[in-house]
Amino acid sequence: MKRYFFILIAITLSSVKTVKAQSDINMATHWYNRTNYNPASIAKVNYAYFFSNYRQQWIGVDGAPRVFNIQASEYIHKYRSAVGFSLVADKLGVTRAYNPMLTYAYRLAKSRGWSVSMGLSAGVFSRLIDGTKFEAETTTDQYITYQRESTVSPDFNAGIELQTTHFIVGLSSTHLAAIAKPNSDFLNTNHHYGYLIYKNTNLTSINYNLGTQVVNRHNLTILELNTSIRFKKGTGLMDGAKEIFDLGFSYRTSRQVALLAGINILPNARIAYVYEQRFQNGYFRNNTHEIAIEWRILNKAASDHNPCDNEFWYH
Repeated sequence: MKRYFFILIAITLSSVKTVKAQSDINMATHWYNRTNYNPASIAKVNYAYFFSNYRQQWIGVDGAPRVFNIQASEYIHKYRSAVGFSLVADKLGVTRAYNPMLTYAYRLAKSRGWSVSMGLSAGVFSRLIDGTKFEAETTTDQYITYQRESTVSPDFNAGIELQTTHFIVGLSSTHLAAIAKPNSDFLNTNHHYGYLIYKNTNLTSINYNLGTQVVNRHNLTILELNTSIRFKKGTGLMDGAKEIFDLGFSYRTSRQVALLAGINILPNARIAYVYEQRFQNGYFRNNTHEIAIEWRILNKAASDHNPCDNEFWYH
């Protein structure tokens, strides 16, 4: 069973075909949580995990994208498995999309120094185009429909992630059902993700992370760079230092810059804010704002050892 599970993921990650449709959601806070594009990342062994974020893009532009995302996952030590649920709601102009998904990940860890997890997400992708809200300058344009049209189709993501004490390496592919489909306004394009993250949690007063990610969609490839610093304070207790707040910076080759900031409002809860600016003609005055909330609940297995285990919030 496990062998077939791994083979299925390997096949889906290697499948690449041309399809023109809608693009994947664009969330700057993905450096905190990679579940939207890599289901393998839900294998967080010490706690149940809750994450939610909201993104308001291009303030001042009518019909600009607005995205709401909520996720929950739990790791089951007995089965070396994690299960999760996510829902993405995306509004862009006269279109609305909903993407509920169930996620499963299996984790291999032969030592405390490294682990490999593989994950699959399955759900549906629903899109509504409300043509009654079009305000076209040329009302006789034959390519514009003034009716409400909608569709619901199956949707799948797959991914693999390797974690060591200081490195995270991941490969994933999203919206796999779109690979063999013809061009459509209702589907999301198949995307491919690859990333490498260096994390250092050994220092007394700070953690820091350096990351790079490549995203490919049809004929478009974007590179993103990220760095963040998380400030800690000592407690004198066995469970180690506690994180207080963090600051980060991201740059995309699509000429976007993001400033990230987060604060731990409780020992196991934090809130983050992102300000994003796109340096491109027509968008310079229209910035983007994003807010995210994370919450951890330590599970029973975590009480048997140091719950920090060099993982902290970011892993």
